[in-house]
Amino acid sequence: MWLLPVLSCRLAILANMAASTVSEPYATFPPLVVRLGIRYCAGRETDSLSRPPPVMSPLTMPEDTAQESQDDHRGSVRELLEVAIPLIISSGSVSLMHVVDRIFLTWWSVDALAAALPAGITFWTAIALPMGIGIYTNTFVAQYSGANRPGRLVASVWQGTYFVLFAGLLLLGLLPFTDDLFQWMGHESAVQALEIEYFSVMIYGATPMLLSAVLSSFFSGRGRTRVVMAVNLFVALLNIGLDYVLIFGVDGLIAPGGVRGAAIATVIAQTAAAVIFACLVIKACREEGFPLWQNWRPDRELIGRMLWYGMPNGFQFFVDIAGFAVFIGLVGHLGKESLTATNLAFNLNSLAFIPMMGLSTAVMTLVGQRIGERDAELAVRTTWLAFCLSSLYMAAWACIYLFAPDVILAPYAAFAEIESFERLRPIVTMLLRFIVLYSFFDAMLIVFGAAVRGAGDTRFSLVFSFIGAWLLMVLPVYLFTRAGTLTLPIAWSIITCYIFVMGIGFLARFQLGHWKSMSVIEHDADEETVEELTLPVTATTPADAAAAVSAAGGGRGE
Repeated sequence: MWLLPVLSCRLAILANMAASTVSEPYATFPPLVVRLGIRYCAGRETDSLSRPPPVMSPLTMPEDTAQESQDDHRGSVRELLEVAIPLIISSGSVSLMHVVDRIFLTWWSVDALAAALPAGITFWTAIALPMGIGIYTNTFVAQYSGANRPGRLVASVWQGTYFVLFAGLLLLGLLPFTDDLFQWMGHESAVQALEIEYFSVMIYGATPMLLSAVLSSFFSGRGRTRVVMAVNLFVALLNIGLDYVLIFGVDGLIAPGGVRGAAIATVIAQTAAAVIFACLVIKACREEGFPLWQNWRPDRELIGRMLWYGMPNGFQFFVDIAGFAVFIGLVGHLGKESLTATNLAFNLNSLAFIPMMGLSTAVMTLVGQRIGERDAELAVRTTWLAFCLSSLYMAAWACIYLFAPDVILAPYAAFAEIESFERLRPIVTMLLRFIVLYSFFDAMLIVFGAAVRGAGDTRFSLVFSFIGAWLLMVLPVYLFTRAGTLTLPIAWSIITCYIFVMGIGFLARFQLGHWKSMSVIEHDADEETVEELTLPVTATTPADAAAAVSAAGGGRGE
């Protein structure tokens, strides 16, 4: 409990820092969240009330007016929220999807819940490297957008698509080794059989999942985050509906599938997401004038540069997730109850953590755009605003974990086996207190890590993440396991210290400022000038104008 006063003081300082970015009419509202929300809503209301019939695009306005339109909100809370809120909602829908999936599996059986985490995290370990490289397409899109180079932007999406399709096919080669992999983990036989069943289906969803990540970057990298939000909300709802039907079955129509049904639901939903994003990219390129079909050819130089910068990002994903996979595997040796309680605690933590991944994507996008525009100081301002928001959000969830654990555990307990769940309840409540301790430092890790990666500082992220995950987390847990002295509190104390160090380390790297001089794209003034003229004028409202500026690389959110 000693940490809460410290966090309160720190959050007060951050709130004062963020308050300086809010204009005078809203400065009288004391809570930061209220001020941010009012500013965002007021901006939206003003847009809708003052929106006249068809107006000229900023691309055809007088130069001074167009520049003022683009610069009004650069580096402001409003710009950050316009990009981040749809991504946060989008990530939140993914978090809700996973939570509901685990709730259904809890109702099905405790063994199914125990199997879902190790099998799921093993799947994520398998796709981590190509996923990290594929997601880094977002940085190329953002920086080419900021540099006003639509041809290279589209080419980046094509190269990312080719890479993940190839990687997805390679991942299917893991199927013959699935049994051996989970037997090596040494979990109880009943749990092990369900792990194999879950993973064997999920691996077929690797290709559509990777493809969705690349195609969505065409929108998120340009700040068109509402598109990503809409697709992910639909996919999450589809997955939840399929989960219930395929896990529990329908009398006379569909046999109950348990963990296999949960995995099939995820694969179907991710395939739908990939198809929808592909259709939307084609539609957007046609309507906004992006040269999609002129840039489809493989580009050895561009894909080489994407691999050069994206590979460290992919390896960072891999070492992080693989580290957690090994951690979960070692915790599994403590018994089914410890494994299940850890699964539940991480699942509840995802309610706080995964939505902040949407904020981290927004930070990567805006930092990437600012680097493309060669305006690093504005990127610094945006990053600190994002940290203020994430700290407040994490603090709110910390209060829930600390003071209302039974409330958030109630859905899991609703139809679970009462005796089994009541044994888990005090263990999960204890683990949630560890999450309270590290949540503030988790916000540091998410925001400042995203900022330096958005600029291209991926090699530091890789090395630092590797040292942290394997030397600070995996190695100590392994040594305690070998000595026969590992307990659940010791394991979670180690992971808490690991997140402390990672958060402070990324903050220090951000403050040193090496990332400010980095860029993942080539700068060619002649090509920039030529490509800038290829986009047609299609905007007829202020919102459309903002979208057109974003499409042309103006760095504005939708």
